[in-house]
Amino acid sequence: MRDRWAGARRSLWAHVQTCRPYTLCYPVLVGVAGAGVGGAAGLVEFVIAGCGTAFGWLSGHYLGDYFDRELDRVAKPQRPIPSGRLTAGTALACGTGFAVGAAALLAWANWRTLLLVVAALGGIVAYSRFCKARGLSGNLVRGLITALAFLIGAMVVDPLPGWPAVAFAVVFLLHDTASNLVGTLRDVDGDRAAGYRSVPVRNGMRYATRLITVLYVSAIVTAAFGILLPHRPGYPVLLAVAACVGLVAVLPLLWLAPTLSQARALRAHELLVAERLVLAGAVLARTVPAFAVGSLLVLALVFSLWTQAAMRSKHEIADDDRETQPT
Repeated sequence: MRDRWAGARRSLWAHVQTCRPYTLCYPVLVGVAGAGVGGAAGLVEFVIAGCGTAFGWLSGHYLGDYFDRELDRVAKPQRPIPSGRLTAGTALACGTGFAVGAAALLAWANWRTLLLVVAALGGIVAYSRFCKARGLSGNLVRGLITALAFLIGAMVVDPLPGWPAVAFAVVFLLHDTASNLVGTLRDVDGDRAAGYRSVPVRNGMRYATRLITVLYVSAIVTAAFGILLPHRPGYPVLLAVAACVGLVAVLPLLWLAPTLSQARALRAHELLVAERLVLAGAVLARTVPAFAVGSLLVLALVFSLWTQAAMRSKHEIADDDRETQPT
């Protein structure tokens, strides 16, 4: 009986690790921000947009780990599938189930969202199976998935997204392309060993950090043009906070590039995990009162930072690597 209980706990923890709870508040906020871009969303629309994008995000985690299982056997053997704590078939089934749930919920609100849901799921498969190993195309696909999530949230309220929604989708495209590139700095040794031609593997760390900086600054500048549109006071304030945190994460990479450690790259990405929540909150604050956005943002930050501190380094870096990594 004790062995059965221990096995159940081990399996449950493998699912929790695969879901990466420290990332889940972000797609919820992106979807909710998309629903709020036009200023006409109610509670039901916000819930559908947040849950729909979260289900799609969870699908991406399971399917991504399923398709990355051979790479993870080399680079991250501690993860649930290569460590044997989660079978590949279970990951595929869970990923498919969450995708179906997202499609059904979002189609109930607006059948046109199915086109973008299919595109996002296609992007998830293309990212893991083809693009991730081929440099910048993989990073761009990863950014495009978040942009589609934002547009899906907007379409929960409107039949088709308007120009403001498209403009902010570009912000998330640029931002998450940059953020995903920071992740490749962390994974450069494993990618090189597995034959993945990521940007830092192919072009070097200096080139990668410069590209990250250009993409990130472009995202913030594009978002700043939103000040020209009607907005509430919370928008420029939260956008400024996001920009400050993001630049603190990104700019040091430029001069650390030649000797950048895996642990230091992970810390930069951890800062961006918090920063992107503030950025999504800023977009939501264009049309939603600052008190409501601030309360939601505080809860999201506390949950994300707490779960990230408790879980993330063990999921991304093997124990022996953490022991030998310079800080």
